[in-house]
Amino acid sequence: MVKVATLRCSVRELDAKPYIFDPDTQENVWVSTDHDEITRVTKEWGAEVHRRSPEVSKDTTSSLETIQEFSRLNPDVGVICNIQATSPCLHPCHLKEAVEYITKDGCDSVFSVVRRHHFRWQEVKEGDCQCTTPLNLDPAHRPRRQDWPGELCENGSFYFATRKLIEKGFLQDGKMKYFEMKPEHSVDIDVDIDWPVAEQRVLKYGYFGKDKPQFVKLLLCNVSGCLTDGQIYMTAKGDEMVSINTRDQAGIDMLKKEDVKVILIENDPNTKALAKKLAKRMKCQLLQDVGDKLKKVQKLMKKEGLEWKEVAYLGNDEPDVKCLELAGLSAVPMDAPTVALNHAKYICHNAGGHGAVREFAEHILLLKKEAKSQMEPEHNVCGTSASIFNTFLDITIIFFPYLINKYNNICHFRVI
Repeated sequence: MVKVATLRCSVRELDAKPYIFDPDTQENVWVSTDHDEITRVTKEWGAEVHRRSPEVSKDTTSSLETIQEFSRLNPDVGVICNIQATSPCLHPCHLKEAVEYITKDGCDSVFSVVRRHHFRWQEVKEGDCQCTTPLNLDPAHRPRRQDWPGELCENGSFYFATRKLIEKGFLQDGKMKYFEMKPEHSVDIDVDIDWPVAEQRVLKYGYFGKDKPQFVKLLLCNVSGCLTDGQIYMTAKGDEMVSINTRDQAGIDMLKKEDVKVILIENDPNTKALAKKLAKRMKCQLLQDVGDKLKKVQKLMKKEGLEWKEVAYLGNDEPDVKCLELAGLSAVPMDAPTVALNHAKYICHNAGGHGAVREFAEHILLLKKEAKSQMEPEHNVCGTSASIFNTFLDITIIFFPYLINKYNNICHFRVI
């Protein structure tokens, strides 16, 4: 008996959390790579590595060529599934049903498709006649969308093929079947503008393993540089003032209504009195004289009985780096220094003192809403079985982690 699980990849911006391996549902999973860091992360989380040779690690190398190399080096594998990194909403149950087409129905290859309702027209190339012709409709009898079944198109999510078929040089041939995925799960990241859509789709329709989603229970927020813009104003009489944005105050109130505790942090002795007044206005607890923020926050978490995954952190400078890395959710204003930007899971589109707190509050509440939806029965696409892949024989899933984020950080992986 060989357990089979799904291997999925995402860059940092996609869902603001690293992907990890779940040892309860995977055994025979391989990551195909020629990169040292991807190799290290893969082994750390328990999957096996197919170290691609230079011959199949070129820009012109096809997935089939790499799979063929893997097949030659692993002659005991009877069926191989190639999962694309650019399809982040694939669920285990999709693979379970698809592989049964091979193990039970005797198919040689199975691939994923999605139903599209696109009317296609003949391309007109430069220099040709400028007239076009329809490819899949009769303009005289143009159907309504709801009256037309549409067409099945490959979505590139996964491809199952037998070893014999791969040896012949095919991923699709012989007795073939398609597996139709719903549009909400058929997300493909191809160009930069696909990222915002993919991020929202993953939050709503992605698979997050057997564990229940965690809710943020505490937001820690810097006063200077986050709640304010960091500037101190002085009157002619020498009185000091700071400004806050009413949107940020509304954001804090929104979190409180959803049972998210908000604690403000101020480490600048020059603004100590002003920070107290702001905390009183916001009706928030205030932490002051914080020498080592990490130790102070850990002490606070122990007192509150919280784990890092239940904590959100809004910081804006080098002393916040460790907390930004450890917090379940972390963010910085858009005008934060580079040292903080590089360690936050979310970068606000607004500057400190100009709506960054409100924006992060909305982000926290959105994730909380989506987490709740994942716990609802209708969201449970894959049912409740803890090991749905434990009845398949000689099946291996191989994955190609091509994606690297725009900050040149290596992808994180999750096997589910």
